[in-house]
Amino acid sequence: MRNTILSACLAALSLAACDAGQLRRPRALLPSSPTRLENRVLPSSEPTPVTPVALLPEGGEGLPETAEDLAPAGPVDTLSLPHEEHLFPVDHLARARSLRDEGDLSGALTEARRAVHDAAEDVDAAEKALDTLIHLALRSGNKQLAADAHGELAVLFPDGPEPFVQRARLLLELGDLEGAFRSAEAALELDPEYPEIYQVLGRAHLSAGQLDEAIIRFKQAVHLDPYHGYALNNLGLAYLRSGQDALAAEALAQAAYLLPHVGFVHNNLGLAYERIGRYEEARMAFDTATRLSPGDSKARLNLGRLNREARASVDVRALLGDKRSPGCPE
Repeated sequence: MRNTILSACLAALSLAACDAGQLRRPRALLPSSPTRLENRVLPSSEPTPVTPVALLPEGGEGLPETAEDLAPAGPVDTLSLPHEEHLFPVDHLARARSLRDEGDLSGALTEARRAVHDAAEDVDAAEKALDTLIHLALRSGNKQLAADAHGELAVLFPDGPEPFVQRARLLLELGDLEGAFRSAEAALELDPEYPEIYQVLGRAHLSAGQLDEAIIRFKQAVHLDPYHGYALNNLGLAYLRSGQDALAAEALAQAAYLLPHVGFVHNNLGLAYERIGRYEEARMAFDTATRLSPGDSKARLNLGRLNREARASVDVRALLGDKRSPGCPE
């Protein structure tokens, strides 16, 4: 009898060891990523392990108010999507592109995330998967996912500032000023001669209402790239907000020359001209802005306001017996 019981126990222990040996972890894309999960992936045929429950104090003191209070939430990996292994290799990246062409962006994003997971430590494959994921995320309006993917690219290519700059731009659009500053400053440490870093830093300061700092950063960007039309536009906008209208007109005139087909630049230039009393040039700038961007309500409102003010000025002159147009010289 004792031998029979011993044999049964040994068999049970052997079976448990085999079950435990079937558990596997998915491969991580980047071992250094702080956001990647290390949870085990269990096939559906295996039993789910039971987590021991801690005893709670009697009397109800210290009891959690919600289910979320039972345990702290772990980090969520929004990029890599673990999945069951297939009998044959599956090109999830090709699937993502096919679904994108069919208009199924949600399905394409899922396949792209699976491609990120499968890339593991293959840098070339990971780069392609992340680039596709960024493209799909932006098309579907998921800027946070795109920003996270740029963060992964920054880990893949730690010597280049561009992923940090792109991440900072997206975080700015999401209203995450702190995250944008951190990403831009990380890029600055890598390449202090890259003008785009100062452009995005200036935008962050502008969003924070720090006009003096914004002006300094935009001037640094223009110093490194005198033909950077967008940095000149932003420099002019910062001057406008700080009341330095003449300097704003100068910077915005250069921006409009470099970006002749960008409507909002001409709208900003019109505002600067209006403030320094160059009304006819302001009207021309607003008119150009409305032609370039018919949907720009700000430019239409500015042009309409300026035209009304011009008509009112003519009416006042007519009442006073002076029929000269307001734009004529003395």
